[in-house]
Amino acid sequence: MSPIDLAGFDAKFSGNDDPWSTFTDRDEARKRRAILRGIGGQKVGRVLEFAAGNGSNSAALARLALRLDATEGTPSGVRLVARAVAGNRRVRVSRLVLPGRFPRATYDAVVIAEVLYYLSPRDMAAVARAVAAALRPGGRLILAHHRVDYPDFVQHAAHIHRRFLAASGVAWRLGGRLRNGRWRVQTYCSGPST
Repeated sequence: MSPIDLAGFDAKFSGNDDPWSTFTDRDEARKRRAILRGIGGQKVGRVLEFAAGNGSNSAALARLALRLDATEGTPSGVRLVARAVAGNRRVRVSRLVLPGRFPRATYDAVVIAEVLYYLSPRDMAAVARAVAAALRPGGRLILAHHRVDYPDFVQHAAHIHRRFLAASGVAWRLGGRLRNGRWRVQTYCSGPST
């Protein structure tokens, strides 16, 4: 296989609402709980989610966010995310092709799951710098990615979090982590605690 692009993801979501069983798979549910734990287990102000896919994480994040911007790069994904969070007025779903302009200027938390290795190193670095600029001091960055490579990745999974953090140009403090043989979820805080 070769690296997948947005058209490939759009085709996947058009053909199957849940191509990776993210709503039903137990391991995906465990990873989602780790992401929610990274948020802090309590209500948080403004949350930005990248590559929301079909909205399986968005629906859970919406319960903790006072305002959630769930973004997705594909038209079919945007429709699926909107359906997953339908009726929740605190959630705004929009199309965002990375790197790109975020819906708001400042966030209290940013969730990046299963997308970094689909970006070129240059695009990932641009996203890292933009996240560092948008995350308020003391805000939380939650990174959740596979630890193993798949044939459609643009970059290797190994050390993808470390490369993203280094590209951001700011210092991060590790706030927590959970991993298994397949994936890793890490939480980082930026700047001084508030």
